[in-house]
Amino acid sequence: MNVFLTIVLALQMLSALGMIGLILVQHGKGADMGAAFGSGGSGSLFGASGSANFLSRTTAVLAAVFFTCTLGLAYFGHLSPGSSTGSVLESAPVTAPAVSASGAAAPAIAASASATAPAVPASGAAQIPTR
Repeated sequence: MNVFLTIVLALQMLSALGMIGLILVQHGKGADMGAAFGSGGSGSLFGASGSANFLSRTTAVLAAVFFTCTLGLAYFGHLSPGSSTGSVLESAPVTAPAVSASGAAAPAIAASASATAPAVPASGAAQIPTR
């Protein structure tokens, strides 16, 4: 199963890189609009709107492969035995401060918190320097 997930992840990465390359190589439909106003020999205002060429069809196929790989990875990642059925926040470990019998926090925790806390002025408010 682990080899299958690695193959699907590699296929997803290759399709993503292929899509990035193909999208950057293609020119937009707005590029032909400038040619229609005298800078070139375009036949229509917004360029040819006929059938899709090889680059756009290949981009669509790679997008479908990427989407399928993403769905597969999400499905099989959720089925793994190590994952919980709930949220990530539900599985996070929660640590509470130690409480003594009298109901006060343990002195070791209070001492360590005061040692790492920044110094506060005696007035209790931050002092803003003036010119």
